[in-house]
Amino acid sequence: MRHQPPLIMVVDDNVPFLDVVEVVLSSRGYRVACCTDPDDALARIRAEKPHLVVADVMMAGLDSGFSLSRQIKGNPELAGTPIILVTALTSRRGFDFTPRTPEELAAMNADAFLAKPVAPEALLRKVEELLARSAGAETSAPDP
Repeated sequence: MRHQPPLIMVVDDNVPFLDVVEVVLSSRGYRVACCTDPDDALARIRAEKPHLVVADVMMAGLDSGFSLSRQIKGNPELAGTPIILVTALTSRRGFDFTPRTPEELAAMNADAFLAKPVAPEALLRKVEELLARSAGAETSAPDP
């Protein structure tokens, strides 16, 4: 029996971003689940147990991406799930959530941080790196 490729949950209230990320990840053979609401996302993450989560920092709630990552990492069943936080709020916009140290990244309850617009190859490299590091996850991209 052939194993299923890793499932990646993408959470963002920006539907065009979701569409692009879904195409990028699925073209590499990953299964992708998308969600526009962080509250719904948490329920789906608990039920579907994705291998990795990509979440926007700023969604419906002021810090909804941070809150979502905190809830994932605080749940013993989900704590090992790698999380990539993404945001358009960088120094170019007058705000900068970019972590400058590993400690700042850990305080965000995230395993990686990417600025929007996210380059497809940068996203794929980070996804592959985190899945390889994650215990029990696939160590390479699935066959397309």
